[in-house]
Amino acid sequence: MEASLRETEKEKTRTRSKSEEFRFRLKPELLIRMHDFMVKSRVLEERQIRMYKQSDGYFWIGGPGEEAFNVPLAMLCKKGQGLDYDFFHLHYRSAAIMTVLGLDPADAFRQMKNTATDPFSGGRNFSNHFSKKEWNVVPVSSTIETQYVTAIGTAIAQKRHGGSGITVVNGGDAGSAEGEFASSLIWSSRPGNELPMLIIVTNNEWGISTPAKTQHGDSRISDRGKAFGMKTLTINGNDVEESYTHLKECIDYIRKERKPVLIEAKVSRLYGHSSATGCNFAADEEDCLAVFEKRLEKAGVLSRAKMDQIRENYVKTMLEVSQQVKQEPMPDPSTIYDHVYANQKGRYW
Repeated sequence: MEASLRETEKEKTRTRSKSEEFRFRLKPELLIRMHDFMVKSRVLEERQIRMYKQSDGYFWIGGPGEEAFNVPLAMLCKKGQGLDYDFFHLHYRSAAIMTVLGLDPADAFRQMKNTATDPFSGGRNFSNHFSKKEWNVVPVSSTIETQYVTAIGTAIAQKRHGGSGITVVNGGDAGSAEGEFASSLIWSSRPGNELPMLIIVTNNEWGISTPAKTQHGDSRISDRGKAFGMKTLTINGNDVEESYTHLKECIDYIRKERKPVLIEAKVSRLYGHSSATGCNFAADEEDCLAVFEKRLEKAGVLSRAKMDQIRENYVKTMLEVSQQVKQEPMPDPSTIYDHVYANQKGRYW
C-alpha cells in the first residue's frame, strides 16, 4: 500500500513538472498577440521566398527564425515621428519588427518585386530594405553594419532633447567585426555623455557561409560591452517569453537612466543567408515559432486547430496581396536617375 502511494506521488510530481515546463508567466492575451504577429511575419517572408523561386522577385534576404525576439522588441517600442519617439536603425532581417509597427504586406511585396509603387525606394532596392519617416525608421542599407554608427546621431539628438525616446539599432554577429559596431560602443558609453541606445546583435552564428566559431575569439559578443562599463546580457532569442521579459527590463532602464545596453540574442537562420544561398528551409535549426506553438498548445492558450487556421488565413491573404502587386507597373527606364539626391529628377549633370 505504502509503495503504491509513493508511486502515485511520484507520478503526480512528474506530471506537475511536465506541465510547469509549458507554463507561461505572461498573460494569455499578450501571448496570443505575439503569436499572431509571428505567424503573419513568417508567412509574409515565406511568400517572398516563393516569389523569388518563381522568378517574381530579384533577390530575397530576411529574418525567418528571428520572430521570437523581433516581435516583442517592436511591441515594447514607441512608434512615431520625431525625438519623443523611438528611432529604428535596422538591418535586413527586421521584417517582424516592421510587421508589428504596421507594415502593409503589399509594400513588402512591392519592394521584393521592385515595382514603381514600392514606397521605400521606388523599385531601387532589395527586399526588406525598409524606411519610413513617420515611424522613425531610418533607411536600411546593404552596406554591412553602417547602421551602428548612424544610430549614434539620433541617440545624441535624443540625449540633448530629453524625454524618454530611445534609439534602437540591430545587426548580425558577423557584422560585429566591423568598426562601426565598435564606434557605437565607444560613443554610447562616454562617462557623463552616455546615450539612450539599445544596441542589439542577433547572433545566428553565421556570416553568409562562414561559421562564427572560426571568427570570434570571444564566447559571448555581449561581453565586449563590459569594457565600456555598460549593461550587457546574452539571451535565448528563440524564446518569446525570455525575449519579452529581458527586452522590457532593458528598454525601461534606457528610458529612465538614458544609458546604453548591449544585448546579444541567440537566434536561428531558418532559410539560409539569402536567395544567394538558395533560401531553403534549414531543418537542423530551431524554429522559434514551432517551439512557441507547442508551448501554447500544452498550456491551453491556443489549440492546434486554431493556430492552423490563423496560418491558413495569412497564407491566403498573402497570396492574394502578392497577386495584386504582380499587376502593378514596373519603373519606367526614364526614371533611373530620379532620387539620387533629395527631390532630384532626371540626370544631374
